[in-house]
Amino acid sequence: MGESTVGVGIIGVSPVWGWAAVAHIPALQALPNYEIRAISGRSDESVRAAGDAFGIKTVFSDHEELVAQRDIDLVTVTVKAPQHRELVSAALAAGKAVYCEWPLGRDLDDAKEMAALADQTGIRTAVGLQARQAPAIEFVRDLLNNGYVGEVLSTTLIGTSIPGDVVVRPNAYMLDKTNGANVLTIAVGHSLDTLNHVLGEFADLSAVTELRRPLITIKEDREQITKTSPDQIAVIGTLRSGVVASLHVREAVAGGVGFLWEINGTDGTLRITADSAYPEIYPLTVAGARGRNDLVELAIPAALIEKWPALTSLEGAPAYNVGRAYAEFAADIVNGTHTVPDFADAVRRHEVIEAIERSAASGERVKA
Repeated sequence: MGESTVGVGIIGVSPVWGWAAVAHIPALQALPNYEIRAISGRSDESVRAAGDAFGIKTVFSDHEELVAQRDIDLVTVTVKAPQHRELVSAALAAGKAVYCEWPLGRDLDDAKEMAALADQTGIRTAVGLQARQAPAIEFVRDLLNNGYVGEVLSTTLIGTSIPGDVVVRPNAYMLDKTNGANVLTIAVGHSLDTLNHVLGEFADLSAVTELRRPLITIKEDREQITKTSPDQIAVIGTLRSGVVASLHVREAVAGGVGFLWEINGTDGTLRITADSAYPEIYPLTVAGARGRNDLVELAIPAALIEKWPALTSLEGAPAYNVGRAYAEFAADIVNGTHTVPDFADAVRRHEVIEAIERSAASGERVKA
């Protein structure tokens, strides 16, 4: 892939539901250097309907046919996590660059296998940890690099995933811990990736995970399902820099703070807030204070917001940061840079999640 238009094939497109329809397709259609050339779905009927809905003529019900298309440069995988390894492996074997949604795999072993395959082939990859590309997060990094808080001493993050005890049917699979997509990997995973991207990696940590509300109601038919994935995740640890970090993400509670992240230093404080513990989706607000002054909202520089003008109409929508990730990925390919997280970065995040699980199971502090 060079400076010409990147041909994209998306695996996992539904005409009525799904992250591809909500985020990937609007993002790609807004960017002039990308073109969606094919999609695949679960059935002939469904994928034809999706093609009609999004104006995409080439559709397949078999992903192998999609990855074999010569005009496809990049394959985007947006299906449920348990299927990622099979589909990503097929795309890499066909010599295609891959953008895979997060979590990369069902578990750490899955992620390592895909990263090793990508490394062996030398093919560029990206993973959907797009909060890194949010203008607010770029702004926070700039503020820290310019000494706004002085030396960072500690950081605290608290958030709420999905409140209440009702979920829609398409999200019911996330109630099963073995599927690898749950509050730990998604709400905590995205939040942790943002924290670690800004402040650095964990050296060690202690964690508590508990399932406090095991019965969940399906919205459409009021069926009650027994949940196996924890809905309370609490982590405290030390970053490699010496910063003390704590995080608590809750699910199935009645309400509470959506997302609040404080960074405390010798000379000041930064506070990043949003409506939910999904910093990759929800708009973020940045407030700051120098010394012991009151916190005030800090305007995100227009240059960061307007970095990719083609995406202006998507600001505030789920597609916005996904679009910024695609724009940066194309620039990475042209410039030989690495600003968008790839499969190796995803493995690191899976390692931290695995450390949280080990600590919670053993009751001990563990290396991360």
